[in-house]
Amino acid sequence: HFSIFIKVTHVVLAGTVLNSWKVVWVVLSEDGVEFYKKKTDSSPKGMIPLKGATLTSPCQDFSKRTLVFKITTEKKQDHFFQASHVEERELWVKDVKRAITCLQGGKKFARRSTRRSIRLPDTISLNELYTLMKDQDDGVRELKLEQGNRVFNHCFTGATVVEWLVSKEKARNRPEALMLATGLLNEGFLQPADDLAKEGAETGEQTAFLDDTNALYYFVDSGFFCEGYSSDEDVLLKEEFRGNILKQGCLLKQGHRRKNWKVRKFILRDDPAYIHYYDPAKGDEPLGSIHLRGSVVTAVEYVPDAKKYDIDGNLFEIITSDEIHYFLQAATSEERKEWIKAIQAVSKSGK
Repeated sequence: HFSIFIKVTHVVLAGTVLNSWKVVWVVLSEDGVEFYKKKTDSSPKGMIPLKGATLTSPCQDFSKRTLVFKITTEKKQDHFFQASHVEERELWVKDVKRAITCLQGGKKFARRSTRRSIRLPDTISLNELYTLMKDQDDGVRELKLEQGNRVFNHCFTGATVVEWLVSKEKARNRPEALMLATGLLNEGFLQPADDLAKEGAETGEQTAFLDDTNALYYFVDSGFFCEGYSSDEDVLLKEEFRGNILKQGCLLKQGHRRKNWKVRKFILRDDPAYIHYYDPAKGDEPLGSIHLRGSVVTAVEYVPDAKKYDIDGNLFEIITSDEIHYFLQAATSEERKEWIKAIQAVSKSGK
């Protein structure tokens, strides 16, 4: 997703205190890299100036972390970023280098501009518009909609969005509302849910958003999920269980509340990208699931509270796109390597 002069995405940023890593929303502007705690924040937590900066990729400063690149400012301050997959890192490296080169030559670095491509007025704040759309009383209602042999939860039609924008006087007519909806889609506030909406979004047309009662969308931070009817029997299967099983086995997992460690059976699926965990002594009902799309997985040497439970070695961490941390331990270093490789592949390719 792009805004004027910028490149945006979730990446992991190394903190200067205690060498901590956090998932942040990062924006590449014409003269610096801004990072936000959340995508919807109106002001950045910080900014890294690119004038006189250098970029190092791949960065080998962290032996246990892959896909890292480093920006060193003119004042010799190092800032480390970790992408979720190789292609993402290479895109960032390419654009940051271009921005640095432009600044050296006294030029402005510019990417494709959402505002320019859809003629979005400067007075319009897509962030504020998105907040209004999500209002429980006066916003766009999230519904459970059936389409063919699938059920889409927490979503709405493209026509509903357009009608809401007109009725709330955010747009004077449907074509103007369609322009705003396309801006929200391009910036990642709205996501396509069904095949029709996805096809529209992938065309790259000026109006990638569809003013259609059959095109379904959802809010980026909603509880959206899709279910489908089995062709063999009239049973509703959660979409997250429909992917192919790529890997399964037992790992030690740290609990989120009590921080104790327990053996759990893990099953990794692709398309959609999920890993489910189970109590190996009990039935087939999972204790929980981790959505892996856009997540970062890496080997770690230290986990808080691990020593208290005599947990040491072969540890790795999954950080999801909404910044939930999961700490796991494999039985051997080879097994850890295999799990990390498999999860990385799914987080990049799965939906």
